[in-house]
Amino acid sequence: MNLLVVNAGSSSLKLARLDAEGAVTSATTVEAWQGEGHLEPLTAFLAGCGQVDAVGHRVVHGGPRYTGPARVDEPLVAYLSSISSLAPLHNPRAVAGLRSVRELLPDVPAVACFDTTFHATLSPAARTYAVPREWNERWGLRRYGFHGLSHAHAVRRGAELVGRPAGELRIVTCHLGAGASLAAVRGGVSVDTTMGFTPLAGLVMNTRPGTLDPGLLLWLLEHGPVPPAELGDVLEHRSGLKGLSGTSGDLREVLTGRAAGDEACVLAFDVYLHRLARETAAMTAAIGGLDLLVLTGGVGEHSWEVRAALAESLGYLGAAVDAELNRATTADADISAPGVAVRTVVVTAREDLEIRRQVSAVLG
Repeated sequence: MNLLVVNAGSSSLKLARLDAEGAVTSATTVEAWQGEGHLEPLTAFLAGCGQVDAVGHRVVHGGPRYTGPARVDEPLVAYLSSISSLAPLHNPRAVAGLRSVRELLPDVPAVACFDTTFHATLSPAARTYAVPREWNERWGLRRYGFHGLSHAHAVRRGAELVGRPAGELRIVTCHLGAGASLAAVRGGVSVDTTMGFTPLAGLVMNTRPGTLDPGLLLWLLEHGPVPPAELGDVLEHRSGLKGLSGTSGDLREVLTGRAAGDEACVLAFDVYLHRLARETAAMTAAIGGLDLLVLTGGVGEHSWEVRAALAESLGYLGAAVDAELNRATTADADISAPGVAVRTVVVTAREDLEIRRQVSAVLG
């Protein structure tokens, strides 16, 4: 099966063609994609990429209805449009991608693959918010979790790197990029995660603050007074590493400033690591221990400083990395120190391979 993978982000459109072996034969990123109706970049890519037998779309939010990959049809597209408020930066763009590709490839089967699917296995205790039950039922309030396609691949590939079945391991996967989240995995399924109803919760990220005291937000609204629209913009685009350090929020800039003695960058990195270590320990508690720590995403794959600091903070659990291997690794590898109880591996983020797996499962 030759697969077209479509990832419509908040501003860009990523396209890739995978051959029958899962190798990427063609790929492009369309910056500033204008959405539905902006067909020229898609048309150009399809003209040169070769035969396409199926399409797999990455969709951030499947809502309460879609807890697994699904064939793209009009009811699915209409439902995703109806829940745009759950992921306003991403789901409308995904719908635009679904419609655009269907216009150009009307006879090619397409499957929507959701970032929330991996966390559909959370227990009621793990997914339920302690607010009035009527609210949860009326508005579908619950912890959904995100980055599921990345976490799913990280679990499978991480287990392969240590030569053990994923189902036998207690795993914490760390998707660390501009957005960041952790997943606690036991028996091969997600038991807990750091993001919740929206992708704002959990870890400190490039421009998002992670979990905050709700009372702080109420205080800002009532006494700041900060208008809701401004508060939303600050939480999405002006917080996290960016807000603390005064940089763009890119961790590389923060590390450069930290090395130069910039106090704001020093604090930003310390806050980032403190939250990462604390949440990793919480994920470990959720699965009753830790056998394997998997790091993926741009930071997880390339920041040896973060990997070293995290492993050191988890030393009490039996984690440690080989200093030389850690500094040298930027792709799939076991970077554990010899004889440790907890293995630490780096996995290249390949959501496209997980999408391929899910498309194959749906189409047969």
